[in-house]
Amino acid sequence: MKNFSVKINNLELKNPITTASGTFGDGLLMNRIYDVGELGAIFTKGTTLEPRQGNAPQRMAETASGMLNAVGLQNNGLDYYVNEIYPEIIQLGTEIIPNINGSKIEDYVAVAHKMNELERINAIELNISCPNVKEGGMAFGVSEKGIAEIVREIRAVYHKTLIVKLSPNVTNIARMASIAEDHGADALSLVNTFLGMAIDAERQRPILSTVTGGLSGPAIKPIALRMVWQVANAVKIPVIGIGGITNGIDAIEFMLAGATAVQVGTYNFVDPLCTLKMLEEMSDYMDRHSISDVNEIIGALKI
Repeated sequence: MKNFSVKINNLELKNPITTASGTFGDGLLMNRIYDVGELGAIFTKGTTLEPRQGNAPQRMAETASGMLNAVGLQNNGLDYYVNEIYPEIIQLGTEIIPNINGSKIEDYVAVAHKMNELERINAIELNISCPNVKEGGMAFGVSEKGIAEIVREIRAVYHKTLIVKLSPNVTNIARMASIAEDHGADALSLVNTFLGMAIDAERQRPILSTVTGGLSGPAIKPIALRMVWQVANAVKIPVIGIGGITNGIDAIEFMLAGATAVQVGTYNFVDPLCTLKMLEEMSDYMDRHSISDVNEIIGALKI
């Protein structure tokens, strides 16, 4: 019998397949389609202290092998998450990991402090990498000082597993990862989206209302894979790989590069059942390579 369980700090996931924040809602809607309790974890849509309307339309644009988004962290705020969503999602049978956001450090701290009080929430993902907001988000994640300050402040109030989501829009991703580790991160997730833009040539205008947005999907996979490999070789804490994963072999590649688990994002919009298929494909890969424990794959890349 094969072992699919992996550990992120002291958090044990039943398997390494999880869903990326912003692409899977809170999991409740998808649970009508299949049992999301089969997933290793669900990273829920970003939550901020106060409700946010997000950016004005147009907020999405399809591109070759991917998509651009500029949703802007639309959500109903922390109180709604705690009072309306939390009681429901803890019934889903898998780990729930809220993705938390803010415009300023005080906002992040308030959200993290409240999440720490929720008994069935064992980890949070600190999003300092969203490129689609004017304040906060990526502004913290692209400077060494910004990462150090916000991770240190969150660590002071959050006492469970702290996962920091890194931006790829930096010159040295390994350096940023090391700073997050040094200031208290228990794990890292990467990458968030790359800044990009799309133009409507007929109208001679940008498609997105914000002009630029975050590029995700298969187009970014080679770059994300490289960054995961660089970071996994630079830190001692677990890495969660994100970026253009569409099948089980993609997930295996991220794990060979050093990821302990992966998040599936954009492809959920293409095939809502893709995560279950990935687990089957990973199992088949393990059979073909006589691997009984999925942990044997982590960092097994031969160079």
